[in-house]
Amino acid sequence: MKHYNEMRHDFELYLEDSEEHNLHASEIAYLLKKLREEDKENFFETLRKIPQDALGDVLLELPEKIKDEAIAFFSSEELAQAIEGLESDDATDLVQDIDDVDENKSEAVVSHLDEDDREDIDKLRRYEEDQAGAWMQTELFDVAIDETVQTAIDRLRTLKNSGELENIHQAFVLDDQKRLIANVSLEDMIIFDFSKTFKDLLDVLETDLRIAEATMDVEDVASMFEQYDLNVIPVIDWQGKMVGRITSDDIYDVIEERATEQIYNLAGVNDDAEQEERVWGVFQKRGSWLFVNLLTAILASIVIALFDDTLAAFIPLAILMPIVASMGGNAGTQTLTVMVRQMALGDIDRENAKSALKKELIVAMLNGFLFAFLMGIVAYFWFDLPKLGFVIGLAMIINMLVAGFFGAAIPLMLKRMDIDPAVGSTVLLTTATDVIGFFSFLGLASLILI
Repeated sequence: MKHYNEMRHDFELYLEDSEEHNLHASEIAYLLKKLREEDKENFFETLRKIPQDALGDVLLELPEKIKDEAIAFFSSEELAQAIEGLESDDATDLVQDIDDVDENKSEAVVSHLDEDDREDIDKLRRYEEDQAGAWMQTELFDVAIDETVQTAIDRLRTLKNSGELENIHQAFVLDDQKRLIANVSLEDMIIFDFSKTFKDLLDVLETDLRIAEATMDVEDVASMFEQYDLNVIPVIDWQGKMVGRITSDDIYDVIEERATEQIYNLAGVNDDAEQEERVWGVFQKRGSWLFVNLLTAILASIVIALFDDTLAAFIPLAILMPIVASMGGNAGTQTLTVMVRQMALGDIDRENAKSALKKELIVAMLNGFLFAFLMGIVAYFWFDLPKLGFVIGLAMIINMLVAGFFGAAIPLMLKRMDIDPAVGSTVLLTTATDVIGFFSFLGLASLILI
């Protein structure tokens, strides 16, 4: 990315002559965000100067809070003009953003659109947010099976020149019932015999296609893109008719949202709350999770209190006690992170869950013996007490096994209960490793040392 000052200079030139100085919508949105932080009044004046044909893309790139302000600032007519230059999926997203801010304005915006745009947006909005149909775009280049290559290329040229199609890299071959038969890339199409029909070329076309149904979960579609390294996937309805396509740029958004949500959930914070500018909103969401952590910490402290006589009689236990809990917690976090991520990628499912759990237990046992040996030697030379080295070593093995088991079992259990494996996993894991770690260490000390 360019240096900020250089980008800002280019932005000023762009506002003077958008045709002479082109900037990507994401760059404009970044500069507007910076401007909004420095000078709110000038932000709206600058926003007004954005060319109409670029405004829709820029609005989509703005952070949620600033986008809401911009939507409230523009009239319904201006927003409708901005939407008209967008592809159907982006247009639907922007209409939905407007609807979230002001339902009345959203209805007014849609009423200003032409009939074709309204039909496309209505069609996409019928699907749930997590369904493939909500992420597809209706703009695509399809050809009839009895159409000649020459006719198809001439038609594509006309559509491109009129601006009706963008980002087209393949043609979808359909039968008389609009059912998808084959897929052909444009670079292959230009080397075919132009006088032949696509039916004549069917034996050299790609007919083994990856297809998404409109009601399919978009997470499953994202997995298909990742597994088969796709650039685009056709979307069909319940009758098998082609209704749109999903491109890789939209799936990148799905993958990014999924990864962000997992990271936030593992840390016990809320994705939507972190977008909140008000400190109070963030404080409330984080504070609720910290309250749960406080309760689990109190539970661990109660376990420690059960052995207060042991601690009073043997001070070295208080010095070494945090090591057992810390090692168990870190080992459990490693296992938990790997399990949650592999489950999200589809590498771990019900069929191989047992083998994944077994693998983590073996790794935990090996780590347990290694660090039990090391910590046993350290404790022995530190306090010159062989039994103390044995106690902490055995407690280390127990807690590392507990960490490995719960780190793998908790996300598997949550998944079986149809709960996001990342939600609450760290709290449950920390509770298990702290409580069992302290109990095993102090319990063994009471039996062996006292």
